[in-house]
Amino acid sequence: MTVQVTDHRGGVWSIAVPIPDNPLGHTLVHLLETDRGPVLIDTGWDDPTAWDTLVAGVTACGFALADLHGVLLTHHHPDHHGLSGKVREATGAWLAMHAADTAVVRRTRQAAPGQWLEYLLAKLTAAGAPQEHLAPLLEARAAGRGRRAPGRRAALPDRDIAPGELLDLPGRRVRAIWTPGHTPGHVCLHLEEDHPAAGSAGRGGGFGRLFSGDHLLPGITPHIGLYEDPEDDGGPPCSNGVESLGDATDPLGDYLDSLERIGRLAPAEVLPAHQHAFSDAPGRVRELIAHHEERLSGLRALLREPLTAWQLAESMEWNRPWAQIPYASRTIAVSEAEAHVRRLVKLGRAEPVAGSDPTRYVAV
Repeated sequence: MTVQVTDHRGGVWSIAVPIPDNPLGHTLVHLLETDRGPVLIDTGWDDPTAWDTLVAGVTACGFALADLHGVLLTHHHPDHHGLSGKVREATGAWLAMHAADTAVVRRTRQAAPGQWLEYLLAKLTAAGAPQEHLAPLLEARAAGRGRRAPGRRAALPDRDIAPGELLDLPGRRVRAIWTPGHTPGHVCLHLEEDHPAAGSAGRGGGFGRLFSGDHLLPGITPHIGLYEDPEDDGGPPCSNGVESLGDATDPLGDYLDSLERIGRLAPAEVLPAHQHAFSDAPGRVRELIAHHEERLSGLRALLREPLTAWQLAESMEWNRPWAQIPYASRTIAVSEAEAHVRRLVKLGRAEPVAGSDPTRYVAV
């Protein structure tokens, strides 16, 4: 087995753990040496090849698997949290995650059979999904399939990661930064130590290194959709239109606020969970903010006439034409369209059309 391990110096390593059948290719699991033993930042997808790669990667970093002391999770998605339970079972390591994402894991584990499928059907119906997209879900419901919620095997963490907390990692200074948007409980972890390559000045004038998870990536715009809520009695967060939107969550607003905080932090180097390490975090933050502002302006222009979230998604620019986007990715794309239109509503630039079913939105 060929294992891609990178020594970032100063007791920081990354292990490229493969994601099966995914264009991202792999998750960069980081290993941080501490005086109490190594700690992982994320774990990778729950897959036999991924597990073997993670174990071999820990060995390549100079440690036995049993040496692992803990796992810090940037967020609950399966390419980050998937192997956490297996790591804990094999090593006794503790797992830590922000409480908001732990709540998502707990709700999903406790969801009644079929609840997630009903939630997804209601959400897509309210978004205006066509019958051909709903048909496979309706067939699954009729056949009694889809009764097991995704993530039912995901491990519940042992500890919370509190915003602003200096984590209990002897010999290291790692501070948690709450960066909601990609998920409600996403965290970045700031290694408040001089960069080993450039002393106190760091690289590019910044200080320390940032384990950014999926919040800040060098060449990818992280997915920002509506937060999952499978305990919503099968209904979408905005199924009541005008009445519920005022109190609804605003993931894109959360993300943009979080980006600005990271831009002000200006770490010397960013160690993301995908692609590669990079510098100039403030520059990348500016690019991402500009991207979303441009997208919001484009959507508002489309909303000169009332449109559903599905119709908006069909009209948005993606990395390929809509006709070539796979089935599951279309569901994700619609969630991203909903997050953007919800931001427009929060800003007073659009509003749902009262009484419309499925819900349509129009610019104001």
